Amino acid sequence: MFCYQCQEAAKGTGCTLAGVCGKKPELANLQDLLIYTMKGLSIFANEARKVEIDLNQVDEFIVNGLFMTITNANFDENAFYQTIREGLILREGLKTKLEEKGIVLENLHDSATWTADSNSKMEAKADSVVVGVLATENEDVRSLRELITYGVKGMAAYAHHAYNLGKENNEIYAFITKALAATLDDTLSADELVALTLETGKYGVDTMALLDEANTSTYGNPEITEVNIGVRNNPAILISGHDLSDLEQLLEQTKGTGVDVYTHSEMLPAHYYPAFKKYDNFVGNYGNAWWKQKEEFESFNGPVLFTTNCIVPPKANHMDRIYTTGASGFPGCKHIEADENGKKDFSEIIEHAKKLDSPTEIETGSIVGGFAHAQVFALADKVVEAVKSGAIKKFFVMAGCDGRMKSRDYYTDFAKQLPDDTVILTAGCAKYKYNKLPLGDIGGIPRVLDAGQCNDSYSLAVIALKLKEVFELNDINELPIAYNIAWYEQKAVIVLLALLHLGVKNIHLGPTLPAFLSPNVAKVLVETFGIGGITNVEDDIKMFLQ
Repeated sequence: MFCYQCQEAAKGTGCTLAGVCGKKPELANLQDLLIYTMKGLSIFANEARKVEIDLNQVDEFIVNGLFMTITNANFDENAFYQTIREGLILREGLKTKLEEKGIVLENLHDSATWTADSNSKMEAKADSVVVGVLATENEDVRSLRELITYGVKGMAAYAHHAYNLGKENNEIYAFITKALAATLDDTLSADELVALTLETGKYGVDTMALLDEANTSTYGNPEITEVNIGVRNNPAILISGHDLSDLEQLLEQTKGTGVDVYTHSEMLPAHYYPAFKKYDNFVGNYGNAWWKQKEEFESFNGPVLFTTNCIVPPKANHMDRIYTTGASGFPGCKHIEADENGKKDFSEIIEHAKKLDSPTEIETGSIVGGFAHAQVFALADKVVEAVKSGAIKKFFVMAGCDGRMKSRDYYTDFAKQLPDDTVILTAGCAKYKYNKLPLGDIGGIPRVLDAGQCNDSYSLAVIALKLKEVFELNDINELPIAYNIAWYEQKAVIVLLALLHLGVKNIHLGPTLPAFLSPNVAKVLVETFGIGGITNVEDDIKMFLQ
């Protein structure tokens, strides 16, 4: 295997024996094969769009398939075999429909021609073609192709959530298949791939805007909320991941059952939406970021529902309490499928919860969040006055991901050592490095403003653009905002590309720069956008405050 799509790539270069995330070579190769299959399917889909062949099923399949391959999303080999076969069936269907219209594609890439009708034949054919990252020999072309692919994976994740709430944009789907097919096109130059990379950022902005519309039109605009981090003495279910539609269905089905619901990790921001506050059994948040789950799931005692990625291979003694749904999966854990209308039956997990002990309390108190763009706009006068008076000297965008590496303590220390006249803007699970610190406020404005999940980094961009307008600046980079972002997986990649598309420069990434950036591609990003890494807290704070 070879995989370097996440920040934990072994030795900073790539996982070759097993994934740091826990995936084995067999699973890694199946994920490569699914990506390869979707690229081939995309070749046919691009032609089908030109003659207005219905692609609803194909687009839904590709978005879900891309989501399955994101780091820590799905570890179930059987799910990948089944999905690859489904992709081949869809491709053959498109091929037939195109031929009926007199369109026969020639000089196709291998990924658009191979077939399979059993596991053994699939594996044999997979051995006869080169799939995966290293299939591209040129290091710079490989780097750009993977940067585009990872950006599209993140985009697909956000489009998946929007779709679950009834919001779609066919232009986004069309770009995804265009981009996937382009990564097989050996005629494209490095400059053309750079342009496609920046275009990926443009559609990343569009996708996050679509999801923001889906979330807020369904559940209301997030508002300042104090979230309990203690527990009650009732049986309970812990819900993790990012999908708000799954949470809503779970809350509806647990009403009046005596079973409480707690959020974990990236589901925390659900508490900020007004629509969820009507549920008396929606108790609070339990624990921290995704990587702490083994010990926190142990003490929670009740069943856990994964709605999306961020699965750590569970301990054997609590695997029977893990349930998955959507694009997530783990062998040996119960997977809950949706019916044809997108509805899910959570009765089994609810009954399971009733038989188990209530959660063991691991902390007490509360944390405050809900500072998405609408809420910050409501405080705009206060914020602007604080900036004009000098009470707030600088904003630090510290959005992104948390992770297991000891080096990530940097972000806790960085937050502690920031001057008292600075404010942290955050989104994503990176916040768990500092959202429970007693950092105080500035004139009633908390020094940590949590906008929500990783996709809510869009809110931070909207806030920055609004401040640019208020202060009548010509360039977003003239604002007193510094970007010190932690990253982990592919949704962070599309957030980065989206920020670059919006013109944001001098973003610093850590704790390490992506392994998939070749020296030449990294040089382009540094020279064009001022992308940088991190060093140590003291020197970095001095650099940012200059």
